[in-house]
Amino acid sequence: MNILLNIFWSIWEVKYILFWLYLWQLKEYHFGRFSDHFRTYKGKKTFFDVNQIIKLALLAFLFYLPILSMFWESVVVLLYIGEFLIILRAIYKKSFKKPVFTPKMAFLTMVSFSLLITFSTLILTFEYTSQVRLVLLFDLLTPLTISFIVILFQPIFVILRNNTIIRAKKKLEEIRGQSGLRVIAITGSYGKTTTKEFLYTILASKYKDKVLKTPKHQNSEVGIAKEILQNLTPEHQFFIAEIGAYNRGKVKEVCSFLKPSLGMVTGVNEQHLSLFGSMENLLLAEGGVELEESLPEDGLLIVNGDNKYCVNLYKQSEKNKKIYAESNKRIDADIFTEDITASRSGVSFISMDKYGNTHHFFAKVLGKHNVHNLLAAIVASHNLGMTFEEISTAYKDIVPEQAGMTLAEGKHGIHIIDSSYSANPDGVFADLDYLSLFNQKKVIVMPSLIELGNRSGQIHYKIGKKIAHICDLAIITTRDQFINIKNGATDEGMLAKNVVFCEKPSEIYAMVTLLCKAGDAVLLEGRVPSGLIKLLSV
Repeated sequence: MNILLNIFWSIWEVKYILFWLYLWQLKEYHFGRFSDHFRTYKGKKTFFDVNQIIKLALLAFLFYLPILSMFWESVVVLLYIGEFLIILRAIYKKSFKKPVFTPKMAFLTMVSFSLLITFSTLILTFEYTSQVRLVLLFDLLTPLTISFIVILFQPIFVILRNNTIIRAKKKLEEIRGQSGLRVIAITGSYGKTTTKEFLYTILASKYKDKVLKTPKHQNSEVGIAKEILQNLTPEHQFFIAEIGAYNRGKVKEVCSFLKPSLGMVTGVNEQHLSLFGSMENLLLAEGGVELEESLPEDGLLIVNGDNKYCVNLYKQSEKNKKIYAESNKRIDADIFTEDITASRSGVSFISMDKYGNTHHFFAKVLGKHNVHNLLAAIVASHNLGMTFEEISTAYKDIVPEQAGMTLAEGKHGIHIIDSSYSANPDGVFADLDYLSLFNQKKVIVMPSLIELGNRSGQIHYKIGKKIAHICDLAIITTRDQFINIKNGATDEGMLAKNVVFCEKPSEIYAMVTLLCKAGDAVLLEGRVPSGLIKLLSV
């Protein structure tokens, strides 16, 4: 029986180790993001899983009730056989969580599995009761063991990361000296990726292969450095870098080797507040202060005039600066709009500058909120040598995927609005506004937002109020802040039975298809359960 136990336990451990490595990778090896996960219901459930509690109890019984050790040992074997069957089910349903095997992850996996193999071989030399106790103990300590391995080797990866950045900085300086390369840096709490994609498309329409951007959602310092090392050439005239941050000083660190001549701040809100610790720290990094301070004297700062934090930055800055807004009534904007029309297929508007120049723009992107990202791209590309006519013509190349939201016809003719990559407070409100364009029944499926700190309850309550004015049904897929969303919705008159918690894709699909028919619309907001999109798609 000891061989049987060892086999099934080892299979479970492989799965368990991969899960914890996946979680660390998901949180980008950032201790703040990793620890913040365990403030959520799902994170707490990870530690207080029923099976793990049973294993802790069995370990206690084996120590304190040794007279029944044979019985407890049999229960342990049956438990691991059961978990093996659960793993097979997860593989069949393609819900098996595993990391993406980058070189770093491959190394961490190799170290973790080497420890597992060594331990599983060693315990065979012990008598059976001790084996059972040891496998249970190893299992229960796996989260700490894997976390220790990740943290232990992190200094090595930091050294490698710094070396990558140093090499990227050297290459960037060489190319800048040869070709006069201009670096555009974009930061903010939201809108970074979309603005980057729009700006790249516009500039590439004129400058062709002379424009390079960081990959779609890659905004870390090492990701930017790798893009420079792998793809930047002396032929490039523009390099567009999206900069993300989870702590104070990070944007400054990235700018110290990028040395951008043009900086853009797309919008700022409480997203990631819990990681920064205070709004002051957040405003320094994501809020654009560090970017503004990094610009040269002849550099240019471009900010969103409809965001109060960006306006404050604009007013305080003594650098060359430009500001865009939907209207010039509240602020003297360099570029603003008139006649905004948002339809299901795109947005059109008239842009005007301070000198009275006007031009019509249309882009196939979903949601009126994208006007801000489009304006940002207009201001930047115009200051980089393009005319309004050239920019307007380039808009035809912009596609919905670049804005992070797509519309498709799903099963039974239901409209599926997919905005499932990520979510932030402003994005949720904007996507709900887009959902309101549909005339029949409307449903939102979304998880609670994370990393909002002590403002989380207030923000989710406001989201609930917005949902009440637009949706016929709200399905919340995580327990965290569910009650605040529900309270906000019911306080605005939505029936309590129409705000439900459900995390199983099959059950969500059943609720949606029971309520909706052809022509109705479902908004998938944020990281909804895996499998749901597939179930709803044709």
